[in-house]
Amino acid sequence: MKKLLLTSCLALGLAGPTSLAQAAECGSVSIASMNWQSAEVLSNIDKFILNNGYGCAAEITVGDTVPTITSMSEKGEPDIAPEAWIDLLPDVVKRGMDEGKLITAAISLPDGGVQGWWIPKYVADAHPDIKTIGDALKHPELFPDPEDSSKGAIYNGPQGWGGTVVTAQFYKAYNAEKANFRLVDTGSAAGLDGSIAKAYERKKGWMGYYWAPTALLGKYEMVRLDNGYPRDEAEWKRCNTVADCADPKPNAWVPDKVYTLVAKKFSERVTPDVMDYLKKRAWHNDTVNKVMAWMTDNQANGEDGAKHFLKENPDIWTQWVSPAAADKIKAAL
Repeated sequence: MKKLLLTSCLALGLAGPTSLAQAAECGSVSIASMNWQSAEVLSNIDKFILNNGYGCAAEITVGDTVPTITSMSEKGEPDIAPEAWIDLLPDVVKRGMDEGKLITAAISLPDGGVQGWWIPKYVADAHPDIKTIGDALKHPELFPDPEDSSKGAIYNGPQGWGGTVVTAQFYKAYNAEKANFRLVDTGSAAGLDGSIAKAYERKKGWMGYYWAPTALLGKYEMVRLDNGYPRDEAEWKRCNTVADCADPKPNAWVPDKVYTLVAKKFSERVTPDVMDYLKKRAWHNDTVNKVMAWMTDNQANGEDGAKHFLKENPDIWTQWVSPAAADKIKAAL
C-alpha cells in the first residue's frame, strides 16, 4: 500500500498542477461492489478509470443490494453503487432522492436486468407443459430436494440480495410449501451457481432464482418460467419486495432498471468531468456476458476482468471518458 501511494504521488507530481488540482477536487471515492460477477467487474472498471483517468483515490467496499442502497439513501454512503437494481427497493430509492441524499447517473444496463425463476432447458424440452411457476409447482418430483427426494426444491440466492427477498415472498405467494416444495438457502453466489452446475452435470431437475446477464446462463442453457400473472406495481411495492410482509400475492418480474446510483454530496464535490463519465458509462448485456465468460474461463477476479475489458474494448469505453482521460487510462494499461 505504501508503494502504491508513493507511486501515485509521483505520478501526480509529474503530471503537473492541473492534475494535482483535479486529484484534490476528486479526492477519496468509495465504490460499492456487490457480490455478483457483473457488479464486481463494473466496480473495478470504475475504480481503474477514476483513479487513472481522473486522479481520484477510489477504493472498493463490499456491499449488497439492500444494505448498500439503504445506506446511500439514509447516509449518503458509499459514494457510488455502479450496478444498482433499483426496482428491488423502489421506495428506499425514492426516499433517498426526495431527501437529497441520492441521485441516479447512467443506466448501467440499457437492456435491463432479467430476474426470475428458471429451469434447465432439457427439463423444459422434456416437459413442454411446464411454462409457468404454477405449472412447475405441480411437479415436485421433477425438481427434487437434495435433502429429501420426496419433496421438491426451490433454490434461493444469498441473504442481502433483493431477488432473495422476492423469491422468499413468491414462495409464500404461490403456496409452494403446500405444493410440497422446500425453499433452499444456497448461502452465497457460489453456492447458487454450484447448485445449477451440479444439476446440469447430472442432468437433474433444478428450479430457482437467477438473473441475466451472467456468464453462467451463457454456459448452462436455462429457461425462465413465466410468472403466470401480470405485473401489479402496487402489490410489488407493498409486499413482494418487503421481507416481513405476511400476505404476498403472486406477481410478475419485469426487466429491472439497473442504474448507477451516486451520493448527492459526492456529485457536488467532484469535478464535472467525473460526473460526466458516471452519466455515460453503460454497457450492453452481450458485452457483459463476454467479459464474464472470460473471467469464468480464466478464474479471474473483478480487477482482472476490468483490465481485460479495457484492453479489448477501447471502442466502447473511450466514448465514456474525455480524450485526456482516455490517454491516461491507455498509458496505465
